[in-house]
Amino acid sequence: MFLAHLGMEKGYADATVTAYGTDMDQFAAFLKDAADGPAIPGRPSLPNPAPSFVTLSLDTPEHITKRHVQRFLAELHRQRIAKSSVARKLSALRAFFRFLLRLRRVTADPTAGVHNPKQDQRHPHALNVDQAFALLDERRQRKALATAHATAHAGHGADSGPADAVLLARDLALAELLYGSGLRVSEALELNVLDADPASGVVRVMGKGGRERMSPLSDTARDALSAWLAVRHQVDEGRGEPALFLGARGGRLNRRQAARIIETLCLRAGLPQAISPHGLRHSFATHLLEAGADLRSVQELLGHARLSTTQRYTHLTLSRLVDVYDRAHPRSDLASPSGKTPQPKPAATPEKPARAATPRKGGKPTPKR
Repeated sequence: MFLAHLGMEKGYADATVTAYGTDMDQFAAFLKDAADGPAIPGRPSLPNPAPSFVTLSLDTPEHITKRHVQRFLAELHRQRIAKSSVARKLSALRAFFRFLLRLRRVTADPTAGVHNPKQDQRHPHALNVDQAFALLDERRQRKALATAHATAHAGHGADSGPADAVLLARDLALAELLYGSGLRVSEALELNVLDADPASGVVRVMGKGGRERMSPLSDTARDALSAWLAVRHQVDEGRGEPALFLGARGGRLNRRQAARIIETLCLRAGLPQAISPHGLRHSFATHLLEAGADLRSVQELLGHARLSTTQRYTHLTLSRLVDVYDRAHPRSDLASPSGKTPQPKPAATPEKPARAATPRKGGKPTPKR
């Protein structure tokens, strides 16, 4: 009931609902197997707050207390689970008990007063502009594919599925949408053919929480989508699949396949390391901000509900920050009240030497002042 509530009423994405279900299963296993629960590191073991004859489970949520939640988080910490994952699991528990409060299955929320672990400040990994262009270079990708096919004799044969060139058109169209329009990988994979019209220059995207937006297409993205749509029927083979991006067998492309596609494109482009599909979205936001786009516009393009989420992408380089300061701050040497960068002052010329003293008539010479 809780997972159906998340998907149908809250409008959470399928991946989020699946993740929350996994988190609840993990908490249920903890309640079943931990008995009194592991002691919090550095603290003495505490007695079980529930009666001894009660079996703790999600079927008896009224017996779950704040201590059980704390012990669960302590066990995750002991297992060295990432802080971001711990925060998501705690978010799942909060949503679950809020749901039970609405149904009046519990009278108190055991997650109340339990704080999220302090997150590490990590900047999203992104490509630079040259790397992004190399990744999306069709000629380079085709040449690398032909070389790999010739040396390793790998690829799709006549009986093994669509030709490599057809799948490469799909791969480049997917990468162009992730980088050129900043889509989430889930948003790109949920697109149907009717959602993408290259001639209109926009694509209709269903974002998180069921929020629909229109994302613009770059010129190269329009060309890549047109090229893929022209050969897509060779993969579909009359099955009538509405999905825009198809796997080699004709079904809707999934997240794992998309990750392998981007990794393969990175390798063919000769990049020092592969990047995830979400990394292309990071690159999209980073390059826009570095080029001078305002934060609110980037927020709309990314489909973020809160501006604070977009602010993660403002990790500009120190040299750029110094350059912006030098050119914009009124106390900077390079800035001027008019907003124009003043020209450097010419070097001071040495003073002319004093002229020799001239004698006055009939008197002593008087030095020249």
